[in-house]
Amino acid sequence: MAKIFVSGVAGFLGSHLAEALIKEGHKVVGCDNLIGGYIDNVPEGVDFHQVDCKYLNTMKELLNGVDIVYHCACTAYEGLSVFSPHLVCENTYQISVTMITAAIHNKVKRFVYCSSMARYGAQPTLPFTEDMEPKPQDPYGISKLAAEKVLKNLAETHGMEYVIAVPHNIIGPRQKYDDPYRNVASIMINLMLQGKQPIIYGDGQQKRCFSFVQDDIDCLIKLGFQDNVAGEIINIGPDEEFVTIKELAETLSDLLNFDLKPRYFPDRPREVKLATCSADKARRLLGYKTKTTLKEGLKQMIDYIKERKTRPFRYTFALEIINEKTPETWKNKLF
Repeated sequence: MAKIFVSGVAGFLGSHLAEALIKEGHKVVGCDNLIGGYIDNVPEGVDFHQVDCKYLNTMKELLNGVDIVYHCACTAYEGLSVFSPHLVCENTYQISVTMITAAIHNKVKRFVYCSSMARYGAQPTLPFTEDMEPKPQDPYGISKLAAEKVLKNLAETHGMEYVIAVPHNIIGPRQKYDDPYRNVASIMINLMLQGKQPIIYGDGQQKRCFSFVQDDIDCLIKLGFQDNVAGEIINIGPDEEFVTIKELAETLSDLLNFDLKPRYFPDRPREVKLATCSADKARRLLGYKTKTTLKEGLKQMIDYIKERKTRPFRYTFALEIINEKTPETWKNKLF
């Protein structure tokens, strides 16, 4: 049994990960500031601390005796980072440096960093593979990549094992669905269940692969323990169903028996048009297999949101840059 720390443990990914680790018999400690998650996401059995992981001295205390750190906490707002860069960079890059520092101070054996497909940016070929030179297109992706570089530098200097996981477009129950700035599938479900049309930016031909959360969790657990992954960057999640945002809306409308007439708005600046990651390395090193189809995952999300009831969208974060490029949907709170 290991003592494991999960940052962002009340969030979508962190809560599922903590729950799986507890089921395997590990002791889990975690923190969350609750700006991006729900308190009832925190699994029973977690030694939970409601605190922001940007505070170094507090993190040094909480990581005492910890064997493995999973750093999931992040304001994962790719589009918003173009208009609220201070918020997103502080809660992406700076908190990561704090967590890495605290982990090294406490002689943590392994640090598993949850990066993002945003690290790749726009590439000349698809799918994205781990050996590609990252070309992030927005402050969020730049911050994720910068944190990776600090982790590699400090871990190699001080002798801490590390792994960089690259999940992408994770979906599933517990995802925050009253957030207007991220989680396109959750946003669309919340709107459609209220009888409102979904919003699509641009022509809707942006293409993505969506990862059901449990498929990612299986990989993440292995990244904490397998010897053959130390020092590796590994994409985790499916690469079989590459769909447009318009197709996503159509699939949801079919599942909900909803009369779809999307509202279209101009493209968001810096949004990558085509983005999908290869899962070949995960298949080779982790024995990865996709277990949940996109439609099955969306059904589970619909059931989850129906059970919790729809919610009005909460514009929690103030826009730091407002000009003619700022999406009207955010400026005028149109969700």
